[in-house]
Amino acid sequence: MTSSPPLDVVTVGETMAALRATGPVRLGAPMRLSVAGAEANVAIGLARLGHRTGWVGRVGDDEFGALVLRTLRAEQVDVSHARVDTEGRPTGLLAREDRIADLVSVTYYRSGSAGSTLRPSDVLPALNPGVRILHLTGITPALSSEAAEAVHAAAARAGELGITVCLDVNYRARLWSPAEARDALLPLARLADVLVASADELDLVGEDSSLPEGEAIDALLAQGCGEVVITRGGDGASATTAQGTVSMIARRVPVVDVVGAGDAFVAGYLSGLLDGLDVEGRLHRATTTGAFAVTSRGDWEGLPTRRDLTLLDQPAGTTLR
Repeated sequence: MTSSPPLDVVTVGETMAALRATGPVRLGAPMRLSVAGAEANVAIGLARLGHRTGWVGRVGDDEFGALVLRTLRAEQVDVSHARVDTEGRPTGLLAREDRIADLVSVTYYRSGSAGSTLRPSDVLPALNPGVRILHLTGITPALSSEAAEAVHAAAARAGELGITVCLDVNYRARLWSPAEARDALLPLARLADVLVASADELDLVGEDSSLPEGEAIDALLAQGCGEVVITRGGDGASATTAQGTVSMIARRVPVVDVVGAGDAFVAGYLSGLLDGLDVEGRLHRATTTGAFAVTSRGDWEGLPTRRDLTLLDQPAGTTLR
């Protein structure tokens, strides 16, 4: 019996059932059921680009949990280290409403969920020297002290094994306060090799929260982070390493839905890192995958395959025959 090849990337976090309403829920707007979660979105994005990817988390022993695992398996994401809760805790849920213009409202129902009880013993078995990247976000530590401990233990073990640790700050104001986030994320950021944040999130992971952006990035590099990636929405992104800063504008595409664009960007960036691309190449792939995400509805449904990556380079109006 041959063993499976090691995973390129392990992502850790909570994946929820997602109810997407086309209008106000209180008015009974039609809803569509899918799944969502930043770490799962990244895992799906990487799997579609041909990388061996696994997701570690907990789901309830319920139909929503079955949907989460079935969806990830269908997207070629390894879930062999996922756990089904046996103590009656439910799979987390989010409800999303399309409101005025492109304004989206998201409400979470994840307090006491199966995903919030993630433990170090769930995550550590998924890490071995063959894994190349561990991807974490600042969302998971917000769920519970147990989940925060699990994430920190995973980052520490990855460092011991020589696995690159990617931390996407991904601050969620509905889950915790800036002060709570800073207390949890500061020690996690010290273990990160690749740190992804928006400019207004840097104060959550820097030792001195009063520093301007450039000095805050320099301080993160000085404490051991290999590269700091700043996402700027429609204005593109930049990545800073010891060799300097590279910036790239966003791809210009019709915007349908911006939810999940940041996760798509991270998937593209990590894909470029796995493929050995330079910083400019990584940013190009990241802005491309982000562009695919915003042109379709859903957190991950529009993510591209590797063959799709060149489609945005075709002239407008091109018909592929």
